[in-house]
Amino acid sequence: MGVNVSVVAVDAGNSKTDVALIGADGTVLSTARGGGFQPPYVGVEAALDVLAGTLDEALAALPGPVGSVGHVSACLANADLPVEEAELAEALEARGWGTSVQVRNDTFAILRAGVDEPRGVAVVCGAGINCVGMVPDGRTARFPAIGRISGDWGGGAGLAEEALWFAARAEDGRGEPTELARVLPGHFGLDSMYALIEALHRGTIPLTRRHELTPVLFATAVAGDPVAGALVERLAQEVVAMASVALTRLELLEEEAPVLLGGSVLAARHPQLNDRIAELLAVRAPKAGVRVVSEPPVLGAALLGLDVTGAAPEVHRRLRAQYA
Repeated sequence: MGVNVSVVAVDAGNSKTDVALIGADGTVLSTARGGGFQPPYVGVEAALDVLAGTLDEALAALPGPVGSVGHVSACLANADLPVEEAELAEALEARGWGTSVQVRNDTFAILRAGVDEPRGVAVVCGAGINCVGMVPDGRTARFPAIGRISGDWGGGAGLAEEALWFAARAEDGRGEPTELARVLPGHFGLDSMYALIEALHRGTIPLTRRHELTPVLFATAVAGDPVAGALVERLAQEVVAMASVALTRLELLEEEAPVLLGGSVLAARHPQLNDRIAELLAVRAPKAGVRVVSEPPVLGAALLGLDVTGAAPEVHRRLRAQYA
């Protein structure tokens, strides 16, 4: 007899993919990690090929030959809109990896990983910013979260760009003075914003390295720089605005409900940011409980899969215990 897989859990971000194969009793049968999921850059089929390679590794690591494979619960980066989730689900179904498929934006995995039932709100701030919410009856709250055209502000990349903007104007006289004009180029061993602008423009320093400036921004804010501090304050306000709107849409604003923080910027637990978020949220949603998610998102994808299969509570608990 082969090994039966109840849930194929996939958490696929821009930089890496985690796959976990879950048995009907909640046991993690095998896991694998692969490359990032980037359909906007390589196309859907090539992006799914990356997932396929990771899934093949997980299947090969099973403690025996493969029997049956059930539900595929895929939480994917770049599945920002419901129409994109539907398109990716159709593409996954065509691959025949399981008997059923559900695709969600990867922020849902972070939320589900941090709650014992599918109820609450998560705000993720990594390279970008996003927020989703859910309740047990299936209702969700979400934002397009595709950048400025959808009203977004923040995220590591956005913070770095804002810091560069203020620093450039401080150096050339168009803006108010800020220590950012000194510390941003200093991070790369340069002596002026002009030198940094030239290096970024000409590719001497790859634009992809701009994310390194986000921790520099926070350190400058902690040191008392008012411009840097204002950027951190605005990010706190953005996080609280998204969370409050999601709570309102799900009629959770007046109830005790978790608000989970995830992503590299929020997981860094900068006191000036996270403490301020808690302060502001206490005013907007006094009953909300705020905490940083430490559980891996692939656990959330697996739990979402068990929700679909109707697994018993003890199965959920057994699965979560393996990620404790």
